[in-house]
Amino acid sequence: MMQIAGRHVLVTGGAGFIGSNLVDHLVANGARVRILDNLSTGTRANIEGALAGGAELQVGDVRSAADVAAAIDEVDIVMHLACSCLRVSLQRPRASHDVNAGGTLTVLEAAARAGVARFLYCSSSEAYGTAQMDVMAEDHLTQPTTVYGASKLAGEWYTLAYWRVHGLPVVIVRPFNTYGYREHVSGPSGEVIPKMTLRALAGQRPVILGDGRQTRDFTFVTDTVRGLLSAVECDALVGEIVNIASGSEVSIERVAELVCRACGSDCAPLYAPARPADVRRHRADVRKARGRLGFEPTVAIEEGIERYVAWFKEHHLDEIDRLLAHDKQRNWELAAPAGARGG
Repeated sequence: MMQIAGRHVLVTGGAGFIGSNLVDHLVANGARVRILDNLSTGTRANIEGALAGGAELQVGDVRSAADVAAAIDEVDIVMHLACSCLRVSLQRPRASHDVNAGGTLTVLEAAARAGVARFLYCSSSEAYGTAQMDVMAEDHLTQPTTVYGASKLAGEWYTLAYWRVHGLPVVIVRPFNTYGYREHVSGPSGEVIPKMTLRALAGQRPVILGDGRQTRDFTFVTDTVRGLLSAVECDALVGEIVNIASGSEVSIERVAELVCRACGSDCAPLYAPARPADVRRHRADVRKARGRLGFEPTVAIEEGIERYVAWFKEHHLDEIDRLLAHDKQRNWELAAPAGARGG
C-alpha cells in the first residue's frame, strides 16, 4: 500500500472545487503538494490555507507541455483533476475536448517520462451516460450523452493505454455528482445545489431544468476526497476503475425541497426547459470501493445540504446580490446550445 505522507504530489486543477478540498487533505496528511492551475475557474482564495501550510502554486495550463513538464519535475504522484465542465461543453465543445482529452494526454506523456510512482485520473460519472440498470457498477455500459462525458471517457482510455503500453501505474476514479464547500456558485461552472442555494437565500424561486424527476447520486466533497486519497494509495487498484459515490439517488425536485428547507425558504421551484442530452438517472454501485478501499459514504444528502448552506452563509451571504447579478439568466442561457432554443 502506497502511503501519501511524505510524498511529493502534483494536483492539476488543485485551486478548483474538488481540487482545493483534496489539497487541504493532502497537506494535512503530510504530503508535499504542488498545484498546477490556470485559475480560469479555480481561485487563490480556495488554496490560501494550503499555501500557508507549505503547498506550492504553479499557474499554468494542462494543455501546455512546457507548463506540465515544469510542474511534474521531482513529483512522485500525480492526481489529475483539471477539467472543463459539462456546461462549457454545450457551448464550446472544442474547448472541452482540448482540456479534458488533450490535456489528459499531455499530463500522461509528462508523467510517463518522469516515471511517477502513481497517476490518478479523476474521471466522471458522466462517462456512463444514463443508467441502464438500477445501480451502475464499473462495468456498466459507457454511453456518454455530451462532449464533456465523451471527453472524460477519452481521458480514461488514454490513461489505461499508458498503463498497458508504458507501464505507468494508473488508477481511475469516477466520482458521482460531488457537492459541498467551495462548489462553484454562478456562471458556466455553477452547479445545481449552489445555484438553488443562492436563489433561495435571495428570496427567489430555485430553478429546475426539466421536470425535476431526473436523479443523481450526490456525494459530499469530504467523502469524494476520502475516496480519491484511498484510491491513489491502493496498489490493488492499479490499472482499474472505481466509483466513488454515496450509492443513493435523489431527484432534483427533492434537492430543491431540501435546499429551501435549509435556507428557511418556502419558495416553490421554477421550471425551465430541460438541458439537452441531460442524464436521466444515476445511482452508483459502490461495492468495489467498499471491498477494495473500505470506503463508506458518511454524509447523507440531508446533512450535506445543511452543511453546505451553513458554509455558504458564512462565506457568501454578504455578496448574494453580486453573485445573483453575475448569474442572471444563466440557468436558461446554458440550458441549450446557441441556436437550439425556440421562440
